[in-house]
Amino acid sequence: MLYKKNLTSRQTSLIIAAILSIIFAFSLFFVTQHIILIFIFFILFFTITYFLTQYFYEIVINRQIKLIYKLIAQTKATKREEFFIKNVLPEKSIEEVSKDVEIWAFNRIKEIEILQENDTFRKEFLQNLSHELKTPIFSIQGYIETLLNGAIHNKEVNTKFLQSASRNIDRLVNLVGDLDEISRLESGEIKINCKHFIIQDLVKEVFETMSFHTNEKQIICSIKKGCEAPLLVNADKEKIRQVLINLIDNSIKYGKANGFIEASFYRVNYNDVLIEISDNGYGIADEHLIRIFERFYRTDAARTRKIGGSGLGLSICKHIIEAHNQTIHARSSLDVGTTFGFSLQGAK
Repeated sequence: MLYKKNLTSRQTSLIIAAILSIIFAFSLFFVTQHIILIFIFFILFFTITYFLTQYFYEIVINRQIKLIYKLIAQTKATKREEFFIKNVLPEKSIEEVSKDVEIWAFNRIKEIEILQENDTFRKEFLQNLSHELKTPIFSIQGYIETLLNGAIHNKEVNTKFLQSASRNIDRLVNLVGDLDEISRLESGEIKINCKHFIIQDLVKEVFETMSFHTNEKQIICSIKKGCEAPLLVNADKEKIRQVLINLIDNSIKYGKANGFIEASFYRVNYNDVLIEISDNGYGIADEHLIRIFERFYRTDAARTRKIGGSGLGLSICKHIIEAHNQTIHARSSLDVGTTFGFSLQGAK
């Protein structure tokens, strides 16, 4: 029993009472050799010591242990939990309780760190959102005030100002639309309607849709050699179209004139299909690469705002792909180019 790892309170009390009673009996033997008297005192001392030890253990130690667990739980226990606390927890050793408390403290620290990260992200998001909203609003306000102050009668500027105000209104509409899109994706309001389609055909359609913008910068769009064989995927075609448009539009905006955009396709993990959109643009620095899918995150705020866009395109792509239970990633080198890749469920 002495070598048992987890002694119960009764076992501990019995051992303590027995040891003290034996010591007391040996001490009493040197005073009197009356065996019956020594036996009576032994039984009496053993009983008193046992109950005192058990009472001390229950009042001082067990109650403190129960208090610790109540503080850890911070909730009102159910009947089953109360039974567990009453009948099981007192059997735990101090070492086990200490370990449980350490685990609880570690988890609390992790929770606090996550909350702090979320709070930092929330502050950055609100700051970026405020900036994104203020820029077009102040521009519209400036154009309208100028027109109201007399410029509306100046035929040389009134149409120009109204067109500029209209462009900023379109920017606001797109921003609100993108925010609404992300909100509905996160809340699960937008349902993913999967069907079978050939992914290469969809990419070709998007290349054709974006041809006006690629022709402006003389960017060549193509499918990588060896990846022409049709691959059937099971996904929401229109949502994946939106992802491809965002990724290709991103490659056009940050690509070099006379450059290229190349799409490649690979079957991976037996059933999944990996789609990659690569360009030879300016690239993204490593410190920015891990954050590019965050809302409003911009690697170069001044340059990207001048180019345009809501700053939510890549975030929307991430949400759409995750809604398909798949992943999206990016790799890039400065002045070499960027590759965005995402996976989709394959179909036979």
